[in-house]
Amino acid sequence: MQPSTHSERVHELHRGRYLPDVVYGANDGIITTFAVVAGAAGASFSAGAIIVLGLANLLADGISMGLSNFLALRSKRDFDREQRTQEEWEVEQFPEIERKEVKEILERWGVTEPHIEPVIDGITKDKKRWVDLMMLEELGIIEEEKGPPIAHGVTTFLAFLLVGGMPLIPYIFGVAPEDQFVVSIIATAVSLFVVGALRSLVTKQSWIRSGFEMLGVGAIAAIAAYGVGYAVKTALGITI
Repeated sequence: MQPSTHSERVHELHRGRYLPDVVYGANDGIITTFAVVAGAAGASFSAGAIIVLGLANLLADGISMGLSNFLALRSKRDFDREQRTQEEWEVEQFPEIERKEVKEILERWGVTEPHIEPVIDGITKDKKRWVDLMMLEELGIIEEEKGPPIAHGVTTFLAFLLVGGMPLIPYIFGVAPEDQFVVSIIATAVSLFVVGALRSLVTKQSWIRSGFEMLGVGAIAAIAAYGVGYAVKTALGITI
């Protein structure tokens, strides 16, 4: 049974139009910020230096990621629009050639010869349907109905900024110096697992697996950053 239009709409709303932007923005934000915190902690930087480095990373990387998402979506839409315009022109100017291409598509689908011509006639009576078919089957372009690119960019930036700030909380809000890094680790680990689990809404993986995967990625990045910070501090005798 084919799904109804209503059920497709419900499914789309359930996934959330901006959910991928939130999830991936938050993931990158928290991992990169904690990597900065871990590296600075490994180098024994002061709390003030960690706050400055962390906030600078949040703002710069958040803006970069938000703009990158905006530009990528806008570029894709512009490209899709140009390809659709080209296909519309070809359908109007060279209908017989385009009908042959439709026939090749149907043959590839396994439509038997007696049914091919009637199906071609049905498709080519509707110009939009005809162009839709050529966009997908000839060019491999899937035109997604999303919100404005700027909205996706802003959503990515805000998710990066808000969730990515979690590792800085103990430094900003005056937790005892000896406990700051431990509290940052705990806050980051919990946030990584929660945001990673939310990826399951996008990737359809198990939420437990997604959560632990993201926690593992964050741990690897943090250990590497902490090790580099400690090694550089030891080798060069840097103190801040």
